[in-house]
Amino acid sequence: MIVSPAPFPGCSPSSPLAAPDATPIADQPEPAPVNPWSRPWTSPTQEEARALLRQQSEDTLELRWKQKERRRALYFATRGVDLPYAYDGAPFPQSAFPPAVSA
Repeated sequence: MIVSPAPFPGCSPSSPLAAPDATPIADQPEPAPVNPWSRPWTSPTQEEARALLRQQSEDTLELRWKQKERRRALYFATRGVDLPYAYDGAPFPQSAFPPAVSA
């Protein structure tokens, strides 16, 4: 049972801060604790899992391609060759590179 607090020191009994006579604030029972193991484990369906894995596979392949291209460009850059490659958000267009000269 919850009981209202005593009035603040120096408050008059008619003050809104003064507590009423020690009467219960609420006669509500305490809520029962929730057990997380009381309901079954929810997991994605087979179709949702396949879609998730397919999307991860596609993202990984795209990332591998970008990493391979950038490593190739870095390899040539260390040898003084500007390898033209473009990507989303590049600060320069593909046309900024001169055409390759074959020796």
